[in-house]
Amino acid sequence: MSIQIHKVTANIGARVEGVDLTRPLGQETAAALREALNAHKALVFDAEGLDDAGQQAFVRHFGDITTAHPTVSAVDGAPNVLPVDSEGGRAANHWHTDVTFVLNPPQATSLRSITVPPYGGETLIASSAAAYRGLPESLRSLADTLWAEHTNDYDYAVPEEDVDEEQSARRAQFTSIKYRTVHPVVRVHPLTGERGLFIGGFAQRIVGLSAGESRKILDLLQAYVTRPENILRHRWSPNQLVLFDNRITQHYAVDNYDGRPRRLHRVTVAGDVPVGVEGKESYVIEGDASHYTPVAA
Repeated sequence: MSIQIHKVTANIGARVEGVDLTRPLGQETAAALREALNAHKALVFDAEGLDDAGQQAFVRHFGDITTAHPTVSAVDGAPNVLPVDSEGGRAANHWHTDVTFVLNPPQATSLRSITVPPYGGETLIASSAAAYRGLPESLRSLADTLWAEHTNDYDYAVPEEDVDEEQSARRAQFTSIKYRTVHPVVRVHPLTGERGLFIGGFAQRIVGLSAGESRKILDLLQAYVTRPENILRHRWSPNQLVLFDNRITQHYAVDNYDGRPRRLHRVTVAGDVPVGVEGKESYVIEGDASHYTPVAA
């Protein structure tokens, strides 16, 4: 069967048919999917019969894969697979780009549905390229000059208020190695040349500004990312895989399923060091993430 790609929204998302993820991809198929990912930012596949090993094999067509997470435990026996499980804590119901607190965050993220609640539990994925295009010219010019500090010493998955002992333990694990990295607020995509707002929940402070000033500017820019027109709202079905470009998207797990079981498995593709509009690269302030993803020479 030939590949069919059906656009889902104007700004982000496409459903892919005609690809058997349980089998190795031919070179032409892999190239077509990479092109589709560049164009649509997020791709939805049927993944009947796919297991952890198969998910990792599929994702490797897009590059080397990372270990599961810099600080959070992997699936037993699968060090490159992160369980995203409702039983392991609250949903990540906060807009974020994966692991931006390290120097070279993943270039792409794959999520595979293992257990789907009877209702709710959607994943929202937003195009930060569309957000950048939507900025007024004056605000775009400002954003081009800004850099932001990203840190994991701010846990999007466990809010500070009303935490119990178990949640405190999870937070302690998440921040067991503290990371602080400075990235451009506007990142240039290394393949397409598109500019996108590279912020999200781990971006906590604008370089050179106070915490209060930073929050106002970050909230203003973030409001463009989360405009409904820029969002794909994916309602999970069993045996699906979603692949999205982590360099130019943000995502959010909707916590609207009454605590019912929900489990996804995540595998991420190792990424490059972000580059800003002026060609300067991100830099580390604190934390060594080489055990998670080495930086290419």
